[in-house]
Amino acid sequence: MTAFIIIATLMVAAALAWVLWPLLRPSSRATVERRLVNLTVYKDQFADLDSDLARGTLSREQYDEAKSELERRMLDESRADPTAPIAASAGGRRTALVVGLAIPVIAGLLYWKLGAPDAFSPLATPPENQHQLSGEQINEMTAKLAARLEKEPDNVEGWVILARTYYTQRKFSEAAAAYDKLTTLLPNEADLFADYADALAMAQGRSLSGKPMELVKKALQIDPNQWKALAMAGTEAFDRKDYKGAIEYWERLKATAGADAPIGKQIQASIDEARQLAGLPPSQVAAAPSAATAAAGRSAPAGPAAKGQAAVVTGAKNVSGTVTLSASLAGQVKPTDAVFVFARPTDGRMPIALVRAQAKDLPLKFTLDDTQAMSPEVKISGFEQVVIAARVSKSGSAMPAKGDLEGLTPPVKVGSNGVSITIDRVLP
Repeated sequence: MTAFIIIATLMVAAALAWVLWPLLRPSSRATVERRLVNLTVYKDQFADLDSDLARGTLSREQYDEAKSELERRMLDESRADPTAPIAASAGGRRTALVVGLAIPVIAGLLYWKLGAPDAFSPLATPPENQHQLSGEQINEMTAKLAARLEKEPDNVEGWVILARTYYTQRKFSEAAAAYDKLTTLLPNEADLFADYADALAMAQGRSLSGKPMELVKKALQIDPNQWKALAMAGTEAFDRKDYKGAIEYWERLKATAGADAPIGKQIQASIDEARQLAGLPPSQVAAAPSAATAAAGRSAPAGPAAKGQAAVVTGAKNVSGTVTLSASLAGQVKPTDAVFVFARPTDGRMPIALVRAQAKDLPLKFTLDDTQAMSPEVKISGFEQVVIAARVSKSGSAMPAKGDLEGLTPPVKVGSNGVSITIDRVLP
């Protein structure tokens, strides 16, 4: 029992330090507090992803994509500049005094009334799975938080947690309603308007038309470089076949991501696709041949023997084969649906070479080589093995989406011919 009293005293002291410090220190604006709460939520979401992967609820591809998105959002939060602190008020000091006296007294009374001192007995049996929360328990906790916020409508941190939780649970309508409340409390936060648009679009079946696009525009008015708003604005323009508008948004997005960011290659792939559909020449970055390629072209010897040698070298730097569509999925494909065939590293998800066709071209013969490189610095000729994938895109975008059809090969050696890919599964 003595050990319990010592532990309880230390816990009360820690709780007091946690509660009193915000009251006594110079206070920060609500935006800073919101970022701190977001980081905590991100930590929980990373843990949820790991758990889902371990249970098999998520595939490795879905896990990598979701983790990349969370890392991107957390990085965006960490880049935000903290706002200037404001001196603590006399009211804050008075509140700190009241709280400092009340917490120990209330804690003691609650334990006296509701506690279980016998739980520290060596004979006591600890509850099983005490650190594991079931879906029902999580739903119950979420419902309690929602009920609490009805009584505390100005609790910004609570609304942030509720909105993020609803989104993670794929309750997009409820998440949108929570973000609606947040944007009234913090009307100058571009991130919140972008998240609101995202949740509302998901609730509308991934449609950005109407209110979601109004929210995207509001986010860009507040912050012209808000990354999620730029991505969604580009997607909406692409869906309307406004390819030049999509290129403009995605170029801005690529600039905010930084030149060395892995996601920059995906953005460039979308830009190149939009340029092709708009009848524009390829981007200078994608079109520029490498110095090594140019030198090889200039130094290639002439004559029949040299031609045979060149054919061997070229064959060693590409992968070719045929893409077919499973008969069981034929009814889900329109002739004009976009088909993407791409190579990616065996240990990564970013395409390194890509070609585009239409479903009416299936079965499709393809060749992937350095001329289809997504980046001049990363080419298929620089890899020993790659994975070849083929995807039927319902949206026409190279980015994977729910309902797309896909087929994958196991790792194949660069230089292989006659590779066969069957599109035989639907992305969840």
